[in-house]
Amino acid sequence: MADAEVSPELRDAVRRLEALTGRVVTDVTDGHARWELYRAALASDAARPVLLAAVVAESDATLASGVVGEALERVPRADRATWVEALAPSVRAFSVRRAHELGTLEDLRSGAGVKEFGPELVDGWSDWLQLRIAAEVSNPSVLRALAGAGRTKRIRQAASVALG
Repeated sequence: MADAEVSPELRDAVRRLEALTGRVVTDVTDGHARWELYRAALASDAARPVLLAAVVAESDATLASGVVGEALERVPRADRATWVEALAPSVRAFSVRRAHELGTLEDLRSGAGVKEFGPELVDGWSDWLQLRIAAEVSNPSVLRALAGAGRTKRIRQAASVALG
């Protein structure tokens, strides 16, 4: 990206993130350097509002999507839509799905709305979600459904092991 392509909003967000994280980006046009700064900012609750501003100003939609994908697991459920909406519509689909999957995972972890699960529900879950559920959910009916209908052998095995 040429220097002129870096918006004043992105330059300002990078400068503020540098101050909050103690990391310095020597070339603001370098997406890899911005990624490292953004990853440092993800670890800081205080930096996240500025990070969101950086995502909004980020000219590299793929980089912005990666940041949001990481942020979704760290921000409260109620804030996830704000992060997803910060993305360009052309790169939102993955983050929309991941936000929904994280909500499903949290519901199953907490036991909220747990009922009998069948293969038809499991089939709609991504491999990522199926593996996370097998590793993090203790509800036997959910684990039995995954042990029997998980998409991959690895998922079915993980659920079976979790069942004991």
